Amino acid sequence: MTSDSAARPPLDSSRLIDGDPALMPELSVEVVQVVASTNAALADRARAADLADTPDGLVLVAEQQERGRGRLDRTWESPARAGLTFSMLVRPTVPTRAWPWLPLLVGYAVDKVLKARGLDAGLKWPNDVLVGEEKVAGLLVERIETPQGPAAVVGVGLNVSQTREELPVPHATSVELALGEPVDRTDLLIEILNAIREAFDAWEAGGDDGGMRLAESYAAACRTVGQRVRVDLPGGAVLEGEAVAIDPAGQLVVDVDGVRHAVSAGDVMHVRATR
Repeated sequence: MTSDSAARPPLDSSRLIDGDPALMPELSVEVVQVVASTNAALADRARAADLADTPDGLVLVAEQQERGRGRLDRTWESPARAGLTFSMLVRPTVPTRAWPWLPLLVGYAVDKVLKARGLDAGLKWPNDVLVGEEKVAGLLVERIETPQGPAAVVGVGLNVSQTREELPVPHATSVELALGEPVDRTDLLIEILNAIREAFDAWEAGGDDGGMRLAESYAAACRTVGQRVRVDLPGGAVLEGEAVAIDPAGQLVVDVDGVRHAVSAGDVMHVRATR
């Protein structure tokens, strides 16, 4: 495993920018060395640019983020070239009521790639990807208004080569720590981008049936379902009970003494397992 951040190799920009045959043609990738936030940079660009400059499937990848953001403006920290930090611009055509599925869809795609590499991956509703019980990736999806209509910026921060000492919190891990061997970040990025694009296209094409299939698949991979949880809501309200399902709208269903409450990601401050 890599321990010296200065020795970490950069992404292979030529493969990503020039259209590696393994990369889906619906994707166009740009790589920058340093950016404050890939989500903010891509969102600002989409708000100001025409469709030719910000097409559906445009991806901005940064070797280092200086002010990466997670959900609720939490920070995401990583040494240079230690992770995969990127944002993808998508322009969904599905009804607005289905948009809350976007972060869940992206998490499910990342989870599938990590499982295919042999990791004990799983999902924590609504925005985290786990290996075992430790967080390996965080997601942030933001709806924006552009001259061509509403769009979404899908951000992913994945720990790849961080050592235990480099991780910001004790309950985090990295892909290399979990696998015990080095990982080619370019290969991994291509796999993840393709998985997200494939999941997005299937979700768009599948209508309500596709949404139901996604709900079933996500729930099967979601570690939150089946746990006893504490859900902190804005204003200090708290729900404590068993997380029993993900409903068709992507909401977490919590059973509190026989009464079921559905909570959306936008209404939740924290979700924590209590056993």
